[in-house]
Amino acid sequence: MPALAASTDRAVALLRELGAADVAHPGGTLLVHLQHVQARLARWQARPALQLAGLCHAFYGTDGFPTALLPLDRRHELAAVIGTEAESLVYLYAACDREATYPALDRADAAFHDRFTGRSHVPGARSRRDFAELSAANELDLAVTDPAFLGTWGPPLLALFTRVRHLLSPDAWLECRTLLSAGPGGSAREADRR
Repeated sequence: MPALAASTDRAVALLRELGAADVAHPGGTLLVHLQHVQARLARWQARPALQLAGLCHAFYGTDGFPTALLPLDRRHELAAVIGTEAESLVYLYAACDREATYPALDRADAAFHDRFTGRSHVPGARSRRDFAELSAANELDLAVTDPAFLGTWGPPLLALFTRVRHLLSPDAWLECRTLLSAGPGGSAREADRR
């Protein structure tokens, strides 16, 4: 996929320019984490827009990681690099108020609460699937790189992804079940190498 490769190269260049290689993150740097998330999505055969969103999912910060590389009034710059569909997924992921959204995430009619605007909306089925898949890829990278994270968040994340398994690809669900069930000191690193 030459278009995906070219967009990935441009996105990585922008990430480097904006300092992602210097931002500390569990397992190394933010850039390394973002590349791991994209690689996991690629292994799950996610379409190019979702892979690019995975690579860029923290551009505006997230509910769990407040460091933003770009302010929201510069969204057009990211869209020019990865496309409007991928950028919209980045915004959806970054804007999600997890405490307000996660309890009903498994329901098709449940609202997403936007932490930037304070508004709520009901995304379409594809956006919900993309959000779940991206969330799984992100959380699994954290679980693999940080045993303390896995010990604290493994059980609640497994419960969350079990509730939304109908939104996940078979490969994503298999990894969620395998890695998040391993527990600290378990076989998460081995399972991740498969």
